[in-house]
Amino acid sequence: MHLLSYLVKRLLYLVPVLLGVTLLVFVISHAIPGDPARMMAGQKASREAVENLRRSMGLDRPLPEQYGRYLWGLFQGDLGVSIRNQRPVLDDIKDFFPATLELTLASMVLCLGVGLPLGILSAVYRNRPLDHVSRVFSVCGVSMPVFWLGLMLLLLFYRNLQWLPGSGRLDVTLAPPVHVTGLYLVDTLLEGDGRKFLNALSHIVLPAFCLSYVYLAIVTRIVRSSMIAVMEQDFVVTARANGIAESVVVLKHCLKNSLIPTVTIAGLSMGELLGGAILTETIFGWPGMGKYVVDSVNFLDFPAIMGFTLVASLGYVMINLVVDLVYAFLNPQIGY
Repeated sequence: MHLLSYLVKRLLYLVPVLLGVTLLVFVISHAIPGDPARMMAGQKASREAVENLRRSMGLDRPLPEQYGRYLWGLFQGDLGVSIRNQRPVLDDIKDFFPATLELTLASMVLCLGVGLPLGILSAVYRNRPLDHVSRVFSVCGVSMPVFWLGLMLLLLFYRNLQWLPGSGRLDVTLAPPVHVTGLYLVDTLLEGDGRKFLNALSHIVLPAFCLSYVYLAIVTRIVRSSMIAVMEQDFVVTARANGIAESVVVLKHCLKNSLIPTVTIAGLSMGELLGGAILTETIFGWPGMGKYVVDSVNFLDFPAIMGFTLVASLGYVMINLVVDLVYAFLNPQIGY
């Protein structure tokens, strides 16, 4: 019952959060100098044609009225129509969001699959060569700009070594898999096409590593510091004195009791990856939400910008809700 009331309360909090996000983004986006009607009509269009276009898009109405119309449509499940391509924004999001979700999930697999073991080993072998290598690896990760790392990865693995493809989700000679989930790695497996799966996997390696490296480094450092703090606790010393195997002490006693800060960082990283893949998608030509919103910003496409922000905000809030629920699973003393 406590869990149900907690979930209802958190979901109710979601409404004012999203309303605040829409208001803030609406004001900021409309404060940007520029005229989307002029950009859509072209520089050679007459002033009368631009005014007619502005009137047809409702851009001539007062800002409070425009915002009210947007909210009314939002309550009806309508995110508006893109100024740039005249398509419903919801349809655009359905087309582009699966690519971003797939890249985010692949990045999180790398982040946790490498960061957790590396952090554990770094703590267990503290102040030894492996720990020194791990710390250098982490410092490079948090210090290296994403755009520079992406360009270097393309230069090395695509241009010079030619081991991995440089852009897109599949080779241009291959047709996309039958759309089931929109995730190419999943859909190719459901289709039973191993060749296409390996091709999709090779395309996602570079952007996933580029996107995850910063967060992988952070997870490694958090796991290391949390593990070291727990390994110095009395109950760990007692477990070792009782003859419990070192692997059991490390994985069952130390790791489980140090996972709460790790889960917090992982949840925040997931939210940031979901909404912050703009640079990575632009560098690698990944057809996801990041590239979509960059094109929308360049065109002053207000509905598309608002739609992207809403999706990113919703994803961030829901991920944080899941993280809060996981806390109680890791530590029963934490209540709702």
